[in-house]
Amino acid sequence: MLRLTRRTNPSRTLEIAAPLLAVALTLVVAALLFVALGKNPVQAFAAMFWRPVQDLYGLTELGVKVTPLILIAVGLAIGFRAAVWNIGAEGQLIVGAIAASAVALQFGEDASGPLPWALPLLAGTVGGMAWGAIPAFLRTRFNANEILVSLMLVYVGGFLLQYLVRGPMRDPMSFGFPQSPMFADPTRLPILVETTRLHLGFALALLAAVLAWIFVTRSYQGFVFRLSGEAQQAAAYAGFSRSKVIWGSFLISGGLAGLAGAAEVTGPIGQLQPSISPGYGFAAIIVAFLGRLHPIGIVAAALLMGLFYLGGEIAQLELQLPIAITGVFQGLLLFFLLGADSFVRWRLVIGEKR
Repeated sequence: MLRLTRRTNPSRTLEIAAPLLAVALTLVVAALLFVALGKNPVQAFAAMFWRPVQDLYGLTELGVKVTPLILIAVGLAIGFRAAVWNIGAEGQLIVGAIAASAVALQFGEDASGPLPWALPLLAGTVGGMAWGAIPAFLRTRFNANEILVSLMLVYVGGFLLQYLVRGPMRDPMSFGFPQSPMFADPTRLPILVETTRLHLGFALALLAAVLAWIFVTRSYQGFVFRLSGEAQQAAAYAGFSRSKVIWGSFLISGGLAGLAGAAEVTGPIGQLQPSISPGYGFAAIIVAFLGRLHPIGIVAAALLMGLFYLGGEIAQLELQLPIAITGVFQGLLLFFLLGADSFVRWRLVIGEKR
């Protein structure tokens, strides 16, 4: 008989090695998958992991891809450390993009200064915080399950987006296509590297990671968040409010997800469209755990996940692989990561329980 028993002192080394093992197993299974599809694994891996970063433009495109992943994952990690499970970052990203678009469309080509692009970012952040406040309120007021509520709000946000781009915010000159007018140039985020699409949002994402590290490791509130996640009874005994931790977690993670949505529509997209995210909000959950909920680890994990997105597009063009290969990689990575984490914390025992 096989059973699992909890390890009393999980190995710190194994905890660090678990993500590396998950990545290695993902690549092994992916190689077998390529063979099964009749593709050369070496060529497939080269297309997915080398082509995207072999020149400066490719590197900047990777920066564009990882920007929303870092922003969202950093916010989620703060909440996860406090055992507050916000699964609805995708919805908060969508609402942030809607709020940013509503503000950006108020400016014309004659606008000047930083205000035209700064206000949409602020609106997006506030929009994401407002969407995140809903599960926080229902959790603290009615003890509703924040996982289910935040997840359901993803679909509400998606339907709201579909309604707006087909109704009140649709471009009357779009020939019926569901999309808003293009934003005026002054509302677009400044470009960091000329002739590329790398925008200011990338710098903001790195800044968010640094600030999150300071908050978690160097601030009193960060200590309260960590203690509340690791030992809730001890935190309650010390007088720390669980409700404040839940509200803080959702406002921070929702705000950063909203900022990511704002950066997407005012950055590379330039308008509000029915599909503004290929699932960044859900992929960021994998990024957060793959990075061990540490801001530096999250940046590294986001680079890998960004490669999956970029590489999947190139593999589709060069090897005629389905674009769904990106989702397969993400699923494999999450599966092996959860499995590796389980065996770090639990030991497989053969025999009857005494």
